[in-house]
Amino acid sequence: MDHRLLARRKSSAISTTPSDQKLREEKSAPYLSSLYETLLGLKGSYMANELWGLASASQALCWSLLKPRPVPSDILFRDEILEMTRQGIHNMNEARLIKDISRLIIPPVGMKYFNIITESVNEGWDGSIPLFGPCPQPDFSVGFKRGAFNRSQLARLSPFHGDFMGRNQSHFMATRYMYFPFLTCEVKCGANALDIADRQNAHSMTLAVRGVVELFRAAKRQEEIDREILAFSVSHDPTSVRIYGHYPVMIGANTRYFRHLIHEFDFTENEGQDKWTAYRFTKNVYNTWMPNHFKKICYALEALPYTPEPDVPPLSEATRLMPALPLYPSSGAAGQAMPNSRQAVTPGGGVTPGGVTPGGCQVQ
Repeated sequence: MDHRLLARRKSSAISTTPSDQKLREEKSAPYLSSLYETLLGLKGSYMANELWGLASASQALCWSLLKPRPVPSDILFRDEILEMTRQGIHNMNEARLIKDISRLIIPPVGMKYFNIITESVNEGWDGSIPLFGPCPQPDFSVGFKRGAFNRSQLARLSPFHGDFMGRNQSHFMATRYMYFPFLTCEVKCGANALDIADRQNAHSMTLAVRGVVELFRAAKRQEEIDREILAFSVSHDPTSVRIYGHYPVMIGANTRYFRHLIHEFDFTENEGQDKWTAYRFTKNVYNTWMPNHFKKICYALEALPYTPEPDVPPLSEATRLMPALPLYPSSGAAGQAMPNSRQAVTPGGGVTPGGVTPGGCQVQ
């Protein structure tokens, strides 16, 4: 077993002040200088494309996630009052911008994947082993619930995340309840707003991609994710949006982390023709990309050594939340081929068309 991946006890030096109570100015301070990008580079994370770029499959993925889909008829983005909205947000502070606009840029997950996905708002990722300095604290982030994984998968994860009472740090967790985060959003106002938000997102996404890489390395399946997008981030200010995909480049035992600019735009220009672009993109991430990503993670977990953990209680007993749903078979050969991406494993171990169907919902 790779001892680097074992869970670690949190340092007693970590502040006991809840991370979501930190002032926005305080959590943003480390990212104000462009020197932060140099620090990231020293840790193997680069805010640019790698020389040879993405794998071809991920390049095609970026275009597909921008395809149209239905949007809400929200009053603030209605064509007839878009100019009024634009004028109104010009002098907003970050808190008001998040309240009124961010949910139109990055929509919440909703009920469709409630059994699998969880969200966090302005919460520090103190469950993750840090890269350096303070842990990230995204304005909004999305990852997988503990209850998304069955008992077999949780047992295989147990040595790597320790208990689930918030006392340990792991490569595979962001918070005590969020595993394998895959989307973050940062909102900023003022001078160099998007550059600061980009640095925050780069930090968060390095930890997110690192977790998936370490899982696949432990499962000896790392070639499946080399140069593939494993997470996304969105940076926005009162008028502009940047969407990135984040991916690893693996050379032997070494891993470097890069980002790919998928789209950058001003949602108030050209009579707001791009105003729903980020919304559509995010919904496509939830509905198209996420189910396949989740399947890959589950199959990598099944390739880890199985060590029964009798002390790990069922989720319903441990947290009094929704019990873990066995979306995948609890046992399988480590080298078992993954099902076709247009298929999904059902609780009984069968295969049905249409994609992962958490909670009985079909991918559309």
